[in-house]
Amino acid sequence: MHLEKSSAQRWTTTDTAKMAVVTGLYVAVTLVLSVISFGAIQLRLSEMFNYLPLFNKRYTIAVTLGVAIANLASPLGIVDVLFGSLSTWLVLLLCRAITKKIKNLKKKMIITALIFAFSMFTVAGQLTFFYQAPFFFNWLIIGLGELLSMTLGGILIYLLNKRLDLTK
Repeated sequence: MHLEKSSAQRWTTTDTAKMAVVTGLYVAVTLVLSVISFGAIQLRLSEMFNYLPLFNKRYTIAVTLGVAIANLASPLGIVDVLFGSLSTWLVLLLCRAITKKIKNLKKKMIITALIFAFSMFTVAGQLTFFYQAPFFFNWLIIGLGELLSMTLGGILIYLLNKRLDLTK
């Protein structure tokens, strides 16, 4: 009987190193730009890494870990670590599932950007709960910030993919 290896057993040292680089880059970009990465109005440019799982599923874990580690610096602390990383992981899985059969990379990226912008209700919910901030207004502002981050980052990732094979 042939047992299928788990995905973790199939990762090479190179795969793990690539994942570590993505995790580290997410954290570094978020923290260097922390003044705009957290709060009611945020432009988290590190969200550009949300596109990487479209190229290779291993980056789902890398980006999720990056969010968890970066959110340790969040004013909401452990709540943001737990809810932010869980939300990111679920949305990354959703984006991969929805865009799986789409061949056009630009369409995949647009759909991913829109799904992530919509998913910002989780951040708005946290701000409403902890700061009594108006939910729909925050959702709109944070969603627009996410859409802007994903658009700018999407252009960068798209151009980077022309130079490097991000599937590897």
